[in-house]
Amino acid sequence: MPKKASLEAVKLPDRVTLYTIDSNPLFYQPFDGPPIPHLKLIHAFPDVVPKIQIDRGAIRFVLSGAALMAPGLTSPGGRLPDKDNALNVGDVVAVSAEGKTEVCMVGPLKMGTEEMKEKGKGVVMDAGHYLGDGLWKLNLD
Repeated sequence: MPKKASLEAVKLPDRVTLYTIDSNPLFYQPFDGPPIPHLKLIHAFPDVVPKIQIDRGAIRFVLSGAALMAPGLTSPGGRLPDKDNALNVGDVVAVSAEGKTEVCMVGPLKMGTEEMKEKGKGVVMDAGHYLGDGLWKLNLD
């Protein structure tokens, strides 16, 4: 971080706080949750949080703001960690997409990965930050 960097907390609608350094988004924090890395931070530092992968069919739904559903992760194009690296409810994860290089969504899980594998259905993430949403398009200059 540069010596003269300016760290700011920007209050946004829906009781969300965005933390920035020199107008570059780092984290956002919903009023009732922990700070979550902004997608731009994850693109710069891809290993900052664990990753899961959705199949090609789920991409358009995720990018239009739909909740992330288990079938997009448990189908052949989806990818979840093995049992030894299982993720739990509340863990923040980055969501990559089959055949794409950049992460397309980030947020806390509503269902653990082992439960996703068992049930194969249900909402996995409903409050995620995704490419093209208001947080992504926010102009901070």
